[in-house]
Amino acid sequence: MTTGVRRRMGVEERRQQLIGVALELFSHRAPDEVSIDEIAAAAGISRPLVYHYFPGKQSLYEAALRRAADELAARFVEPREGPLGARLLRVMGRFFDFVEEHGPGFSALMRGGPAAGSSTANAMIDGVRQAACEQILSHLGVEDPPARLELVVRSWVSLAESTALIWLDGRRIPREELELQLVHDFAALAAVSAAYSTETAGIVLRVLGQEPADGPFGELLDRLSALAPAVPAVPAQRLLQGVFRK
Repeated sequence: MTTGVRRRMGVEERRQQLIGVALELFSHRAPDEVSIDEIAAAAGISRPLVYHYFPGKQSLYEAALRRAADELAARFVEPREGPLGARLLRVMGRFFDFVEEHGPGFSALMRGGPAAGSSTANAMIDGVRQAACEQILSHLGVEDPPARLELVVRSWVSLAESTALIWLDGRRIPREELELQLVHDFAALAAVSAAYSTETAGIVLRVLGQEPADGPFGELLDRLSALAPAVPAVPAQRLLQGVFRK
């Protein structure tokens, strides 16, 4: 039997509740469209009480942004087990899970939302990107990456981000195809950089040598091979195929 008496929340518990409520609202609508009154109503408290815990909407937004950034960074964490291609595909699956769950919120996170240009928001976004890059380098088994390999990883993380933002605007490409294409993009970027750096080539060939023929990278080779009869062979194509087949 319940008494109907509402349990009083502690200060930190209430703050976390408000952050969760705000993040949920920001995930379905642009933060600029969500009012403090809506957040208060969703949390079951009064508007003045919201201001008791947060000085304004900006500070509440930044707290929600921090939680979203931490969650997004966690999506790139993957055990270093099995072939790299399969690992990256699982990472992309979790990444797009986040994108779907937090559509407008993801856009606001990457574009800054109401906090656009603020040092706090920029630092959080940069932190997500850095965490993602560190995870990918860990999967490659590299602690001190060559400059070209670091460029590959950073470019790929930026590509995944921009691709997700474009995909949200209409979702014209099936999500599963896009996830696989991004894994293929990573392999292509790595192969091109390997052609310019023997140090990068050694790392790329070591990783690709552990890939099964039926994995994501093997599928890319099949797709490229299918183009060969229709496209005249040029040095770039022979180089790309040569890197993958060594």
